[in-house]
Amino acid sequence: MIEIDGMEYLTAQEAAALLGVKRETLYAYASRGRIRSYRRGIGRERLYRRVDIEALLRLQPASPDDERLPAADTWIPFTS
Repeated sequence: MIEIDGMEYLTAQEAAALLGVKRETLYAYASRGRIRSYRRGIGRERLYRRVDIEALLRLQPASPDDERLPAADTWIPFTS
């Protein structure tokens, strides 16, 4: 975890692990506007706000039969 100006950020690996998805799925969420990513420095590394990741966790289905997160293309876009 990285803290910048009092805001906690996660690396892609940390964010994907917290959500229980592959990094590729996390990237798909970002490319479809489900979550925002932030560039760190000059390279390609992306960071994700911890509060945004936790908000996605609260969107899990209520059905006890399906504990997985819904597919990226079925989500309502995340707005902050």
